[in-house]
Amino acid sequence: MSSILIKSVELNGRPVDILVEENRIARISPRIEREAATVVDGSRKAVIPGLMNLHTHAGMTLFRGYGDDMPLMTWLHEKIWPNEAKLTFEDIYWGTKLACVEMLKSGTTTFLDMYHNPDAGAAAIEEMGMRAFISEVCFDHFKPELSARSRRHIEKRFASPPAYARIRVGIGPHAIYTVSGDLLRWVHDFARANGLLVQLHLAETEGEVTDCRERFDTTPVRYLRRLGVLSPHLVLSHVLHVDDDEVAMIADSGASVVHNPASNMKLASGYRFKYGEMRAAGIRVGLGTDGCSSSNNLDMIEAMKLASLLGKAWRGDPEALSCEEMLYAATEAGAAVTGLQAGRIAEGYLADLCLIDLDMPVFKPNFNFVSNLVFAANGSCVDTVICDGKIVMRGRRVPGEEEILTQAERMAYQLIAR
Repeated sequence: MSSILIKSVELNGRPVDILVEENRIARISPRIEREAATVVDGSRKAVIPGLMNLHTHAGMTLFRGYGDDMPLMTWLHEKIWPNEAKLTFEDIYWGTKLACVEMLKSGTTTFLDMYHNPDAGAAAIEEMGMRAFISEVCFDHFKPELSARSRRHIEKRFASPPAYARIRVGIGPHAIYTVSGDLLRWVHDFARANGLLVQLHLAETEGEVTDCRERFDTTPVRYLRRLGVLSPHLVLSHVLHVDDDEVAMIADSGASVVHNPASNMKLASGYRFKYGEMRAAGIRVGLGTDGCSSSNNLDMIEAMKLASLLGKAWRGDPEALSCEEMLYAATEAGAAVTGLQAGRIAEGYLADLCLIDLDMPVFKPNFNFVSNLVFAANGSCVDTVICDGKIVMRGRRVPGEEEILTQAERMAYQLIAR
C-alpha cells in the first residue's frame, strides 16, 4: 500500500501529523508513529486542501498576452477563434501541460476545463497527475447542419468513452449566442441520460443580455428555463448580469455557478457578481480563473483575493466576501459542484493537499493564516502538492517542467505564425 506521512504540519493553527494511504487521508493526529513509503517534513508549513479551479480553458495558455485590452466580442472574432481553428492535437497537448504546471505551482489539484480536442487535454492531464472535468466545447451558430454534426460527434465520442484515472468527460456548449436552443435541449437530454456535467458561459456581458432580449424576447436565465435545460448537472460560468428572480431560478434548478473575477474585470464584462445572494439562495458557487488569454494566469490564490476585494468594493461593505468564505469557495464549494469527496482536510477524504511555506515574508507575522493566504500571498507560497495520494510537486519543482515550458512556448509561436 502506498503511503505518505506528513510530519508536524500546521492545521487550523496547531501542528499535526497526516497519514495518507493510497489516495485518501487515513489519519490525522498530533503524533503518528508508523512507517510510510514517503515521509514529508511539514514543519514551518501549513496544509490546505488542493484548490479547485472551476472554469478555465487550459489549452489557451498558448494565447497568453495575445490580444489584450480588447472587448470580448472583438477579441473572440479577431484574435481567438481564427487561431483556435488552426489548433492541432500537439498544440493543445503542450498548452494543457503548461496550464497544469502553472496550476500545480499555485496549488490547484482539480479543474473544470472547456476546450477543443479533449483527448489531447486528457493525455496531458493524466501525465501530470491532476484531476479534471473536461468538456469538449461545441458550437452550431444556429445552423442546422452544424447542429447535426455536433450531435453526431458527441454520440460517437460517448459511444465508447475512454477510461481515465482522474478525469471525467462532459459537454461544453459555448454560450446561448453561439449554440441554438435545439442543440442546448439535445445536450441537456444527452447529459442527463449519461450522467454528464455540462459547462456553459452565461450572462457574461450586458451585450449578451441585450442580444438575448432582441433574439428571444427574454433574459439569459429565463431563456434557459424556457428551454427546460436548467438542471443540477449544469455549471454556469460568469452569471454577472442577472436579477434576483433569475438567481432564484438557478437555485430552484440545482445548477451551479462559477465566479471569474479576473477575466470579468479585464474584459470589462462587469463586476456586480451576486455572490451573497446566490449563496443565500442555496446555489453552489465556486471560483475560476478563466483561460490565460482573458485572465492571463491560472493562480487561484490570486482569484480568491480578487473576488473578495471586488465584492467588498462594489458593495461598500468590508465584511463582504471574507477570506474564509473565499477559501471555502475555492475548496469545499468546488467539491460540492463536482461531487468529489474532497475540499477538506479530514479523515476519509481524497488526499488532494497543498503545503504552504510559512517562511515567506507574506506570512510574517501570522496572526491569521487564511487572511495572509488570501490577501497577502499568491501561488508562489505553495511548496508541495499532493493529488490523489501522490506527490506531484515538491520544493516547488514539477517533474519535467523545463521541457514543458520550452515546448509550449515553441508551439505558441508556431501556431500564431501559421
